[in-house]
Amino acid sequence: MRTLVVLPTYNEIANIERMLRTLRSTVPDCDILVVDDGSPDGTADVADVIARELGQISILRRSGKGGLGSAYRAGFTWGLEAGYEAFVEIDCDFSHDPRALPEMLALATSNEVVIGSRYVPGGAIPSWSTSRLMLSKGGNRYASLMLGLHVADSTAGYRVYTKSALSKIGYQTVRADGYGFQIEMTYRARSAGCSIVEFPISFTDRTEGESKMSRAIVTEALWMVTKWGAARLFGKGPRS
Repeated sequence: MRTLVVLPTYNEIANIERMLRTLRSTVPDCDILVVDDGSPDGTADVADVIARELGQISILRRSGKGGLGSAYRAGFTWGLEAGYEAFVEIDCDFSHDPRALPEMLALATSNEVVIGSRYVPGGAIPSWSTSRLMLSKGGNRYASLMLGLHVADSTAGYRVYTKSALSKIGYQTVRADGYGFQIEMTYRARSAGCSIVEFPISFTDRTEGESKMSRAIVTEALWMVTKWGAARLFGKGPRS
């Protein structure tokens, strides 16, 4: 499948060059779209220099910080218009190991959604404390129970979507961000009957740059899961 790696960035100057070079060497047949939200540190300018050197890299410059969900929606739309058949979500901070991508892409030939999962056998988060791990696992179990996801890691941000999955999901109207965006995309995929598989990954916290995660994003996700779960009890779908 013709594949586009969608790489959202905001102030990732410490990671962008290494990530682009790693992706190019790991999945040389994939094209890359950097979706930059007006990074004041010059991330997009560095990406542009590397793009001219390596090729198969495009830069989508946005005027301001619109959030992760908005960046992925913009990237998916750009890619669909360009004729791509598979779309990769991956963080620029190396919390997602690009070396797992070839196996995830292989699974995407027979599954519409591939989730890089920390919570299936073989998955791991070696650097997290027990309390943080239990909180994350608990949130995922709550989302799966409330929404009937049958997915161990619905908050995971390392994924592959096929063109058919994005068509069924109606991603353009997904409005959540951060964890909420990933959960809503999973919920819509499951509700639309997409085939979903989880692939075990090892998740590592960033070592360069600053985390974009905030308490507000986590709170938003929990509130949305509760709201969607209540609507589901009354027979309303995820787009209601």
